[in-house]
Amino acid sequence: MTTDPTKYKLNHSMIRVKDPKRSVEFYEFLGMKLINKIQNPDAKFDLYFLAYDSPKAVSHANHWTDREGIVELTHNYGTEDDPNYKIANGNTDPRGFGHLCISVDNIQAACQRIEDAGYKFQKKLTDGKMRHIAFVLDPDSYWVEVIGQKPLEETESIKETNVETYRMNHTMIRIKDPEVSLNFYKDVMGMELKRTSESKNGGFNLYFLGYGPPAPDGTADREGLLELTWNYGTEKDPNFKYHDGNAQPQGFGHICITVDDLDAACARFEEKKVNWKKKLTDGRMKDIAFVLDPDGYWVEVVQNEKLKQRCNW
Repeated sequence: MTTDPTKYKLNHSMIRVKDPKRSVEFYEFLGMKLINKIQNPDAKFDLYFLAYDSPKAVSHANHWTDREGIVELTHNYGTEDDPNYKIANGNTDPRGFGHLCISVDNIQAACQRIEDAGYKFQKKLTDGKMRHIAFVLDPDSYWVEVIGQKPLEETESIKETNVETYRMNHTMIRIKDPEVSLNFYKDVMGMELKRTSESKNGGFNLYFLGYGPPAPDGTADREGLLELTWNYGTEKDPNFKYHDGNAQPQGFGHICITVDDLDAACARFEEKKVNWKKKLTDGRMKDIAFVLDPDGYWVEVVQNEKLKQRCNW
């Protein structure tokens, strides 16, 4: 058995939602399509997989395991009728997960369309110093960053936006120690560092990792990137810890990579001496594994069914 990490994909990011109807409606408004739904009535939860799937999408018509940039919504039955149920969005204490991010053809028109539909913003384009990014709030108050695929000045006179050209660009998580985390995602998970953004005045660095070819012209037109945010000094505090989203209060659940050969990939991870949340052989689900990253975030590992058939999802 062999495995080739260059064939891996950053397939999806999972977040828990209170009301699946409202959440699916929101992400469909952003141009995504429900490409798969897995119902688990015995365990009282359903999974909704949304992705960009127009003819202009990167992974148009691919099997859901052979894609990048999917958002998985997890709904536990009954939360929609519980007035006290509320997710932790990762940006108020306890902090950890930061946001999802979509890139759009025309950021001014895209933001105007979102505002006209009545959705709330955490940050509008005109707020603060950074006039090239916005953050819209989904129905559970998760932050969804909006960035432009072109410079602001190229799109400001254009009033139209085409959701078919949007990309599910990246998922951001905060990390304690960049050296440790970068080594894990590069050496263990096989990702490449595509871009680094240093903000010394702000006291933080951003690292963008992913699979696929280099990104010499920037990363805005990509899908399936992972953004690691490091706030200076956290690595020196022995007691500092981020929230993984799976301990209470819950919110973000995991990122997921799909691999060319699940058994071989997990054997490779074992050789790398990873910390496991769930090995393939644990429990009833023999087609899913979970690795823990250095901050305790869960990384799901699943077979890419296009490369090798394993289960009938």
